[in-house]
Amino acid sequence: MENTPLFWLAFMAFVVGLLLLDLLVFNRKAHEIKLREALGWSVFWVTLSLGFNVLVYRTMGHQAGLQWLTGYLVEKALSVDNLFVFLLIFNYFKVPAQYQHRILFWGVLGALILRAVFILVGGALLAKFHFLVYLLGAFLVYTGIKMGVAGESAEIDPENNPVVRFLSRHLPITRQLEGGRFFVRKEGLRFATPLFVVLVMVETTDVVFAADSIPAILAITRDTFVVFTSNVFALLGLRAMYFALASLMRLFHYLHYGLALILVFIGSKIVLENVLPIPMPYALGVVGGLLLLSTLASVLWPKREE
Repeated sequence: MENTPLFWLAFMAFVVGLLLLDLLVFNRKAHEIKLREALGWSVFWVTLSLGFNVLVYRTMGHQAGLQWLTGYLVEKALSVDNLFVFLLIFNYFKVPAQYQHRILFWGVLGALILRAVFILVGGALLAKFHFLVYLLGAFLVYTGIKMGVAGESAEIDPENNPVVRFLSRHLPITRQLEGGRFFVRKEGLRFATPLFVVLVMVETTDVVFAADSIPAILAITRDTFVVFTSNVFALLGLRAMYFALASLMRLFHYLHYGLALILVFIGSKIVLENVLPIPMPYALGVVGGLLLLSTLASVLWPKREE
């Protein structure tokens, strides 16, 4: 597998093709995604991701394959927080279930573009200024501690979101939904709909989460190909995972703390790399173990109903 411009072009065409197939064929009609359909799509995306991981393993070697799998698991795990916030946003704006897939589709497409920029810029900076690696590790440790202390207190406050406030001042917005459309034309004027505001909230929220997840994967490897492709495959399955876990999200209340420990571990690993190097198989085992333990703890000690 050669890391060439032609390969990148082919890979992006493959990703766009999958997204268009999803939007224009399988989800051409807006409908509510039920649990069975969501689980089926989740299995499809995970299988496709692991198949690509095998391809990386065979063509780029054992180390690259483990780095890819670790990056994929970290991004997938940190996406759980995204899903919980998406759920709050949809509930806050009372978005009908049949339109949620459309919003997440465009949200994921925007996230792919933004993260490509983050990865390219971040990778270039780390390659040129090596001392930034230690700042990156310290930032991840700080973020993990902050996440653990904050617990599950995610809040949605659209009125104080600077992007939403900017839109409200400079763009006419309808008071009610207009089907599944983001824009409508009334009396010769173009209006944004509340669905467009929700899309903006989803995109800005993802930028915030990318500030945690991209550094976490760059701490595992600085191979741009491994970082970007593992990120892409984790994001492609994000929508299916959202619909599969939306009704079960609150059951895994200790998972948040597992994610915090993962960030602290990865940050500590990169800071102590020259003193106490941790082989990638062990790092992968720690990440998987923390995910498993926090999930089991959530099941064994369920959250009390208020």
